[in-house]
Amino acid sequence: MGWSLHHANGLIYYASQSCYRGYTLFSNLRGYDAYLIDMEGRICQRWHSDEGINYAYLLANGNLLLITRGLGDPAGTGGLGGSGAALLELDWESNIVWAYRDTMLHHDFERLANGNTLALLWEPLSEEMTAQVRGGYRNPEGPQQMFGDVVKEITPHGKEVDVWRSFEHLSYEEDTICPLEGRREWTHGNTLNITSSGDLLVSYRSTSTVGIVDRATGSFSWKWGPGQISHQHQPTFLDNGRVLLFDNGSHRLAPSTNYSRLIEVDPETNEIMWEFRGDPPISFYSYQISGAQRLPNGNTLVCEGAPGRLLEVTVSHQIVWEYVNPMSAASGQVVGGTVSGQANSIFRAHRYGPDHPALAGKELDPQRFANLNRLYAGG
Repeated sequence: MGWSLHHANGLIYYASQSCYRGYTLFSNLRGYDAYLIDMEGRICQRWHSDEGINYAYLLANGNLLLITRGLGDPAGTGGLGGSGAALLELDWESNIVWAYRDTMLHHDFERLANGNTLALLWEPLSEEMTAQVRGGYRNPEGPQQMFGDVVKEITPHGKEVDVWRSFEHLSYEEDTICPLEGRREWTHGNTLNITSSGDLLVSYRSTSTVGIVDRATGSFSWKWGPGQISHQHQPTFLDNGRVLLFDNGSHRLAPSTNYSRLIEVDPETNEIMWEFRGDPPISFYSYQISGAQRLPNGNTLVCEGAPGRLLEVTVSHQIVWEYVNPMSAASGQVVGGTVSGQANSIFRAHRYGPDHPALAGKELDPQRFANLNRLYAGG
């Protein structure tokens, strides 16, 4: 299905009796602002960073934790999706109250209960290791050194207190790059989450793999995905012990067509316990980015990232809230870019209930942004 230049945007549909009411946070991929909208699609809060905001979420104290845009190619990572230059914590007025800077940062991060922050970074592999990694398409200009994914735990003062290198626990035989992907990275991590027991939940797009890493040993206690999912994003650990994720479906194995879906998988059995897809399947598709959040009422907030579409779906697959991002930002790359150089793509979105501690005592009157709301009114 194609997109009309004149398709409606902003709030498309809202079945109030079936939704989890709250405020939805998102930012334009490679943009400079993050927005908090109400159920009617009205902007109630906006943060701005001159360094860019690729992705952000709210902390319990009401501050915004974000990863900035990348800074060109200072470390040889230019062109790699998800690159950033810093993690920033902004207060409600967009003032920087904490920063950690490293040009190897990318995609995701997690603030821990102890105040430290987990960060996802790249690290160059040796030429010897690069030569042993299997898969991906090769060309004469291919890299002699690939990048691998690393997780660092950082104190509020910027001290690194723990480092986990994914490539020390991967298998050359099992962890094979998709033949339609390049060889600049082995795994292309795009998610960093925590399980209920404090272990790492990771997602590797290039190898279509999700896994749980025992933080005590550094080894995988669960690793799953090849042949079942394709280039997925944002696995999250649910209260029922299952893992919810957005299965993007790009490069899906023949004879299937490309389509996206949400799935809930049981790590104990590898059985898919719940699934949502479009009807027809191609009507729900994002070849990159995207994610899903299970809401307190059992519904799921969905970010169909490439077309900038947010949905709330019920367990029985009913769409009860739909919003298309009316804002655009410079696309910044060929893949996922547009002829005009502008895109409304969203890496990920979050819904916060009105009783969430991050919103306590905060001014959320959409009239503060009346001009913006008139500008971006759905139509």
